Parts: sequence; C-alpha cells; structure tokens
Amino acid sequence: MAGILEEGINLYKRRDYTGALSYFLSLDEDSVYDTSELSYYLGLCYAKLHRDEDAMLYLEQIVTSQGSNDGGAESERVLQCRYLLAVIYCRTGRSQLADFELEKLLESGYKPAAVYASCAYLSWEQGDVDKCVDYYEKSLSLDENNPTALNGLGYVLASESRDLTRALSLCKKALSLAPESPACLDSIGWVYYRMGLYSQARKYLEQAYKKDSGNEVIKNHLHEAELVEE
Repeated sequence: MAGILEEGINLYKRRDYTGALSYFLSLDEDSVYDTSELSYYLGLCYAKLHRDEDAMLYLEQIVTSQGSNDGGAESERVLQCRYLLAVIYCRTGRSQLADFELEKLLESGYKPAAVYASCAYLSWEQGDVDKCVDYYEKSLSLDENNPTALNGLGYVLASESRDLTRALSLCKKALSLAPESPACLDSIGWVYYRMGLYSQARKYLEQAYKKDSGNEVIKNHLHEAELVEE
C-alpha cells in the first residue's frame, strides 16, 4: 500500500507541493492504499499551498479519527495536524477554534516555542497587546532563535512604540535567520518607519512588497512610508 503513495510522498519531501497534490488527487479510487495516510498528505499539501479550507477538511479528519479519546498521549502526527489547524484557524479568524487547539498543544508539551508564538499572534489579533508580548517573551525564553517570535515581538513593540531600539534588534536578528521572508522585511521596514528613518523604511518595505505584493499590510506600510518625506 505504501508503494502507491510513495511517489507523491517523495514529491512532497522535495517540496514540490503542487506536484505532490496533483499526484495524490490523480489516484484511482479503486486503488488500494491507506486512506488516512492519503488524507494526512493531502492536508499537508493544501496547508503548504495556503489553500486553507481544503487543508482544514483533511487535517480535521486526522485529528478526529486518530486523536486520543482515552486520555492517552496523542501521536506526533496528530499533534502536527493540531498545530497546522491552529495556524490556519488564526489566519482565517477562527479564534475560538485556534485557542482550543493551542491549549491542547500546550497541555501536550508539543513544540512550546512555536505554540507560544502562535498564541501571541492570536492575542494580537484579539487586541490583547500585553498578553501578546508575554507569549512572545515565553517563546523566546524557550528558543531565542525563533524567527517568528523575534519578528513578531519586534513588530508589536514598534507598532506600540515600546522600546524601538529593542524592536530593531529583534527584527534584525529575525531577518538574519529568514532573509527571504516578506514578513521579516516588512517588520524591519516598519520599525525604521516608526523611528523616523523613512529612507531605510522604504528600502525594506519595497523589498517586502516585491516578494508579496498581495499582502495588504505590507502594501499599506509601503504607502505610508511613500507619503512621508525626510
């Protein structure tokens, strides 16, 4: 059975998510394969391609069908799916569902630095700045090189005009760890904007926009920077 899915799994491992998805979807329904394995990889492919609604369909299947119902430990695969669901729920505004999955993950001890960073993002979306900062600090106390937490905390500090010097330091470190990230480029540009260094701000914001021109936050930041003359 594993042989039938192997080609698609290898495509996924090579990060050819579109190719892997096409392969999995092309499988004949009469073929013999592990349906839960297929659902797992379909969920992963859709998640990687940011097709959130499709990803949720399959990831929720894994959590529902394979999650522990007797108080026992959940498998690494189920925890991974819970984490992906939490990220997708955050991204799509399903805050209560995201909160539920994140609490489950914290109870399990699964990747706490990453989970705390996701909790921070959810708190920011809900307008609770103090809780957001606290969660990012917890994430960094567990992993001082977590680019998501570094970038997130730097962005929040800048947006709230709290310690711009530290915000710049955090965002610079995040960018050094993820130099191609539009989010990191946007954040450091936003810090420079808040510091009044508009030429530097535009430089980074333009780079971020080139990499992710469809992002409304980046677009708005760049527009604000372009309106200001030093």
